[in-house]
Amino acid sequence: MASHNNKDITGTAVYIMTAVASLSIIALILGIFYTLFVQSSLAIGKFGFFGFLFSTDWDPVRELFGAATALFGTILITFLAMVMAVPVAIGIAIFISELSPNFFKGPAGVAIELLAAIPSIVYGMWGLFTLAPIMSDYVEPALQATFGRLPVLEIFFAGTPLGIDILTASIILAIMIIPFTASISRDAFNLTPSVVKESAYGLGATKWEVIRNVVLPNARISVLGGIILSLGRAVGETMAVAFVLGGAHKISWSLLDMVSTITVTLANEFTEADTDMYLSSLYLLALILFIFSFILLAGARLFVMRSERKV
Repeated sequence: MASHNNKDITGTAVYIMTAVASLSIIALILGIFYTLFVQSSLAIGKFGFFGFLFSTDWDPVRELFGAATALFGTILITFLAMVMAVPVAIGIAIFISELSPNFFKGPAGVAIELLAAIPSIVYGMWGLFTLAPIMSDYVEPALQATFGRLPVLEIFFAGTPLGIDILTASIILAIMIIPFTASISRDAFNLTPSVVKESAYGLGATKWEVIRNVVLPNARISVLGGIILSLGRAVGETMAVAFVLGGAHKISWSLLDMVSTITVTLANEFTEADTDMYLSSLYLLALILFIFSFILLAGARLFVMRSERKV
């Protein structure tokens, strides 16, 4: 009887501790939102939330601020990075799990995990001192000479190739997020039951047909989870992008131009905020990034949940 009571007490204690741990996450999110909202109330009162959101102004001297330029840069660079990173990451995962010789799988897996562990500031320094000169001297002039003369594509390659621009920042960000999607996708592919793949081979399927019709569908949900994780990392990245983006508050469609993102603006200008309105506007930028990230990741999660129901 005493043993049964002890089990009940232990179970209750474990339930309480796990419930408190779970609720603390919600409390933390609400606390962050409340702090950002309170600190940005001055800017909201002057510009209005949506007025600030769609304004392209950013003039600390006249105390005119808006989030449109920084939000544009955040969305554009995140989109370009994901477009570049996701196919490469999935290709790496397919090669390591299905095509690579056994002796190469271990070193390749360790290399992916090491890439994920490199601090973002190291990526930024490498991008500034190594990648940016290569981009400005070789890659961007070639792209400009090739695509910059075409009627429609010329707007994406206009300007002077300096290497400190949207294209370089997107490449750095893509390199940073590749390990997350690649690592999760590789593990998901390895979980595909061997008997299922062997059955497909027994029916005469080729290697590519097994990958396309067996491995990829079986690991689809996990791969989407890895993409969501990479998306969250890309949206909130700061230092690596700050080194090679330029930080210009403007909207430009040229990949060879400088823009700014919300995180870069916060990192570069927080110490320069010498007025209450300037500081409050930066807090409002942070609040917009918080809401934007929440909506983006929540939408992606809902998409994954709908995909799970169809499986």
